[in-house]
Amino acid sequence: MLTSILSYKNRGKWGNASYRGNCSGWVIFDLLKYYKPNHFLELFAGGGTGFEVAREIGYTDSVHLDLSERWGGWNALTDEMPEGSDMIFIHPPYHDIIQYSGVMWGDKPHPDDLSRCSSYDEFIRKLNFVHGKAYASLRNGGRMAILIGDVKKNGRYFPIQKDMNWYGETDMHFIKEQHNCVSDKTSYQKNIVRIVHEHLLVFRKEDIWVFPVAITQKVVSDIRFSEKVTWRDLVQAALESVGGTASLQQLYEVIEVTKKAQKNKHWKEKVRQTLQIYNDFESVSRGCWAFVARSGNAA
Repeated sequence: MLTSILSYKNRGKWGNASYRGNCSGWVIFDLLKYYKPNHFLELFAGGGTGFEVAREIGYTDSVHLDLSERWGGWNALTDEMPEGSDMIFIHPPYHDIIQYSGVMWGDKPHPDDLSRCSSYDEFIRKLNFVHGKAYASLRNGGRMAILIGDVKKNGRYFPIQKDMNWYGETDMHFIKEQHNCVSDKTSYQKNIVRIVHEHLLVFRKEDIWVFPVAITQKVVSDIRFSEKVTWRDLVQAALESVGGTASLQQLYEVIEVTKKAQKNKHWKEKVRQTLQIYNDFESVSRGCWAFVARSGNAA
């Protein structure tokens, strides 16, 4: 019985276990057994796990595609998508965490290999293109299942599943626990939070012509130009911007240009009132303010 948490402690007997990034065959096995599609298509076939699972279950005409010559050198960015599938399973590279062309297969990097994108933004753009193309090829009522993980690189967290577009209606969102990763054998120099989960997203196509697309759009908001920001947050930001200790005159100079100050002719009085009524701030000398010192760290 499927639950929203998936945990397979062994990858199963299918496919090439040494092919890095190869997912547990139990993921595909459970999807096929649960949804029972008529025509199954797999993109990024990699080490052959999906092919072997499908054949064992009885899908003699399932289609498995990959940029590797083993699978015909099918290019997800430029080649036609096979039509007529009612279940597509996609397990793409997780940006450049594992590089495939020129490492796992082939003699040199391929320009259309998603693991060879020059930036994260380029990767997301190309991933969205592939997902949109795959979704459009589905039969109405069909499903697209995407197995994707988050990435942490150089101290920055990349939530791929949040940054990519979501096509169609969300049928299910599974959290899959990771086991037996190469990183399990790595000793890290500093205390970090290891990523031990992936996302299995299943989308359903409910209209022949029209489908919803959920898009993550990043915008920049500057509180200096907002009327909704509180006086406390504005004073805190101003104090931080000048190093944590400042005279009233310094704070006035920073806050004077803000939209909130320009809308209130008594803004200087509001600044002084804010400094006095919140226990985040303290007077360290006449006309000079700082943050209240906090002592100790939580055990």
